[in-house]
Amino acid sequence: MRIRIDVATSATELPWGKVLSPGRSLLYDLLARNAPAIGTQFHEKGAGPYGMVPLGYSAPMFPKAERRRGTYAVGGRGWIELATPLLDVAAVLAQGIKQRELLDWGGAAFRVLGANLIEPPAYASGRGRFRTGTPVVMKGTGIAESGERITRQAWLMPTDAEYPVFLQRNLQRKAETLGLDSDVTLTAITWIGSKRSFSVGHGAKPGAPIEAELTGPPLTLQAIWSWGLGQANAAGFGWIAG
Repeated sequence: MRIRIDVATSATELPWGKVLSPGRSLLYDLLARNAPAIGTQFHEKGAGPYGMVPLGYSAPMFPKAERRRGTYAVGGRGWIELATPLLDVAAVLAQGIKQRELLDWGGAAFRVLGANLIEPPAYASGRGRFRTGTPVVMKGTGIAESGERITRQAWLMPTDAEYPVFLQRNLQRKAETLGLDSDVTLTAITWIGSKRSFSVGHGAKPGAPIEAELTGPPLTLQAIWSWGLGQANAAGFGWIAG
C-alpha cells in the first residue's frame, strides 16, 4: 500500500544530500506520533526473523520544475509517496500525513495539499516488471574468488556476479518477514541505470536503479511493489516507480 502526498513548494532546488535523507525521519516521526510502539520496534529491532524494516518512500517528484546542473530540481506542484506492505501501518502513516500542513524536506517547505492511498497492481498472472526510481542497494560477501575477504563494505552493482544471488535472497527474506509465500524468483534484470550514491546517515550508499522481472504469488509481488527492491528501503532506496 502507498500513500501519495500531493505537495506544493516555492523552493527551486534541493542539494543531492537532501533528496532522500529527510524521508526516513518523516516516516519515524509519523510513527512516533501515531503508533509509538511500532516505531520503536522498527527502529530498534525491525520485523520478523531478519530484523528488516517494511517501509519505503520515493524521492520528491516535481515534473514541471526547471532542471539545474548540480542540484535536484523542485518547484510548483508535485508529490512524495510513502509505502509499506502492512495495511495497519499504512493507515497510521496516512492518518499522520492528513494532520500535517507542511513538510520540512531538507530545509525546503512542502505544503501538503492532500493524501490518498494507492493499492498495488493485482499481478494476477504471477509475473511482474519492477523498475526502480531510486538506486537499489545490495551488499555482497566481500570475499574474492580466492576465498579471501577483501572488504566489509562490499557494495554490489547490478553487473556483479553476486548481485542476482543476493537480490533473490533479499526477495525471499522479505516474503518470510511478512509471513507470505516465499516462492518468488528473479527471472531477469532487463535494464540498469546510472550509478549514484546518496548520503542518508553514516556515509553514502552506492547503487543503481534497475528494472527486474519477477515471478511469484500475487500477494508476494504486491508486497514487494509496496516495499521496494534490495536493502535500505526505509532510507529511500529501491523505490519502485509507478
